[in-house]
Amino acid sequence: MQRQERLLTSRFLLVTASGLAYFLALGMLLPVLPVYVEHSLHGDSAEVGIAVGAFAVGAVLLRPSAGRLGDRFGRRVLVVGGAATVALSIFLYVLTNALVPLVLARLLTGIGEAAFFVGAGTMITDLAPVERRGEAISYWSVAVYGGLSFGPALGELVLAHHEYHRVWAVAGCLALVATALGVMTTETAAVRATGPSGPLMHRAALAPGSILFLGLLGLAGYTAFVPLYVGDVHLGNSQLVFLVYGCLILAVRILGARLPDRLGPVRAGTGALGFGAAGLVVVGAWPTVAGLFLGTAVFAIGMSLLYPALLTLALQGVDERERASVVGTFSTFFDLSQGLGALVLGGVAQVGGYRATFIAGAFGGCIGLALLRGGLDPRTRRTPAVAHAEAELTEPAV
Repeated sequence: MQRQERLLTSRFLLVTASGLAYFLALGMLLPVLPVYVEHSLHGDSAEVGIAVGAFAVGAVLLRPSAGRLGDRFGRRVLVVGGAATVALSIFLYVLTNALVPLVLARLLTGIGEAAFFVGAGTMITDLAPVERRGEAISYWSVAVYGGLSFGPALGELVLAHHEYHRVWAVAGCLALVATALGVMTTETAAVRATGPSGPLMHRAALAPGSILFLGLLGLAGYTAFVPLYVGDVHLGNSQLVFLVYGCLILAVRILGARLPDRLGPVRAGTGALGFGAAGLVVVGAWPTVAGLFLGTAVFAIGMSLLYPALLTLALQGVDERERASVVGTFSTFFDLSQGLGALVLGGVAQVGGYRATFIAGAFGGCIGLALLRGGLDPRTRRTPAVAHAEAELTEPAV
């Protein structure tokens, strides 16, 4: 039992390192892709949303099935296969010179992302004791959001004088590094190639996932349109903005790693949704460099707590044999938020401008907050002691 209490093992750190390389690759694409579509492919705001959102559409197509596959065949095959697929798809960006082939390549990227994210994310929860699960998810999400935050700065640095092919090459190589590290991981699940399949969409993740969807709509607009919005406030590029965002994400995730466990998912989720919405309101209502940076800081605090809080809620009382299905279902809502969010907010930007997208994202977060506090998930009405006791019953005997 004492051995189980240890969290930061070499196995845990290896999965996290693979995730960091992988999400750095994806993060590099965030500020570069919208500019590529607008400047090189001569697309408008709606087409930027389509290119960005195609990634999430591909992920949604596979994500629920990836969870079921992870419960049946193990997590490692998803980690290795997913990272390799993403690497291949990014290298295909080099061959694109129009919107349609780029969208097709983005769909493939999303399919690979679905497999990797479910496999690695479930491995992390497998390796964590139940009473430290929120902390484990926080550390894992340092790799996720650290890569997605520092990756944009790296992407703009590599881009230099519109050398888009160089960005695709470096990002693809980072995905290959993630693949190699994935090969070195050890399977954490008891593989069962026979027997009934788990649920395609796990019921335990539906309410937390819906709240996550609403809370992350603003992130879709932020990542897609901040690289374009910076020109409106007379800032040269978004590199420093994403760097500030990434530093704050890392600080809160590392220094406050135990907050989701100590506060519980409802209070932690409340703070996350509230800060996220407030930050977007500041960005949208105060169109200056100061407003952009202050709003980004507040927004980053919210985003740093949202995913760990709600995934902790989704996993409460779930049998370990269905854990990947929960992660797969839950993370599907992440993809939906980024795919539909980019498409919907692209239309909002087309009609009302970039500032309107940030306000619309804040509105989504407020609705999510109301649903969380209103008890959409019945587990939010249980006492922490009862929820913890139920979670312990799902853990395997040691």
